[in-house]
Amino acid sequence: MSDRANYLATGPRVGIRHFTQADSAEFTARARESRDLHRPWLFPPSGDDAYRAYARVLVEDPTKAGFLVCARDSGAIGGFININNIVRGAFRCGALGYGAFAHAAGRGLMSEGLDLVKAYAFGPLDLHRLEANIQPGNAASLALARRGGFRLEGFSPDFLFIDGAWRDHERWAVTAGPERS
Repeated sequence: MSDRANYLATGPRVGIRHFTQADSAEFTARARESRDLHRPWLFPPSGDDAYRAYARVLVEDPTKAGFLVCARDSGAIGGFININNIVRGAFRCGALGYGAFAHAAGRGLMSEGLDLVKAYAFGPLDLHRLEANIQPGNAASLALARRGGFRLEGFSPDFLFIDGAWRDHERWAVTAGPERS
């Protein structure tokens, strides 16, 4: 998948593309390898059946858009960024969920991928706002949001049900530039 034509957008080191069913083996292997990195914040699918259902929703549901962040030199999946709960009309907003895989963590690939997803969201998807709801103790996720130009907008107690409990989250957001209508 390192061929430039397979990507929706590319940067110097990564490209973003949509999920496919053919990505199951690599994605689930990377998810299993990354359990220690992801817990207790994130629970990506680690088996084929779960991946198939997950990817199908990202492909078929018009309120979602899923992107794999892939190394351009090898095509290896380094992480994923999903836009969930896309609302059109006057709101034109979506909520981000994302995760790096252990082999790619700390290398700046997700920052580059996030910039590409933001450009795609504010361009072809015609969104105006992206939100990221992040648990306060998730330092890596908070750092990615900051690097991506997101601003802290508030705190939501008991916001999402994750790992068997309602978890507090900080609300971060970024909007398209003022030149947009």
